[in-house]
Amino acid sequence: MKLIFLGPPGAGKGTQAVKIAARFGIAHISTGDMLRAEIREGTELGNAAKSLIDRGELVPDDVILGMVKNRIQREDCKNGFLFDGFPRTIAQAEALEAISAIDHVINLDVPVERLISRISGRRMCPDCGAAYHVSTRESGACDCGATLYQRDDDKEETVRNRLVVYERSTKPLIDYYAGKGLLHTISGDADIDTVDARIREVISK
Repeated sequence: MKLIFLGPPGAGKGTQAVKIAARFGIAHISTGDMLRAEIREGTELGNAAKSLIDRGELVPDDVILGMVKNRIQREDCKNGFLFDGFPRTIAQAEALEAISAIDHVINLDVPVERLISRISGRRMCPDCGAAYHVSTRESGACDCGATLYQRDDDKEETVRNRLVVYERSTKPLIDYYAGKGLLHTISGDADIDTVDARIREVISK
């Protein structure tokens, strides 16, 4: 099974992708996580991408596509995979077609102001990678004891720019995949388990 999760930043794609990938035994591929790993390691790619990501801009297609092509050839993708945050443009979607077929495209729909609240309130642990929200984590500390921080691309000004970029570059993918009969739009404005159940219902059909 080969899936794509679409939706604006903060729609819950990553959270739902982890659950679905584990349930169906397929690889969860997040291009955002792949890029952040490059940045942490200080690679040439990471350094080049950091300034773009910090401003909420998109990383060039050739860089992303090269990473994706290498990733889906790994052993853990033999039963399928789930793309979280890719493709982000029509050009990327067309290039993906030359690499692999896709079974379903899940689009998570969430109101804009809810997205801004979700993302700008997110705090990350620098040690274990756990994520929290200020609405439920007032202490500012992770369970592992580390001090939480806000990613540069989670700050409100950057979030609003990310949403503008999404509307301009990524939202056209909804029409693109709808035209191919692959798109399923699901409301992501609900608790995690409810959204998970909605996604599983679509996939099961």
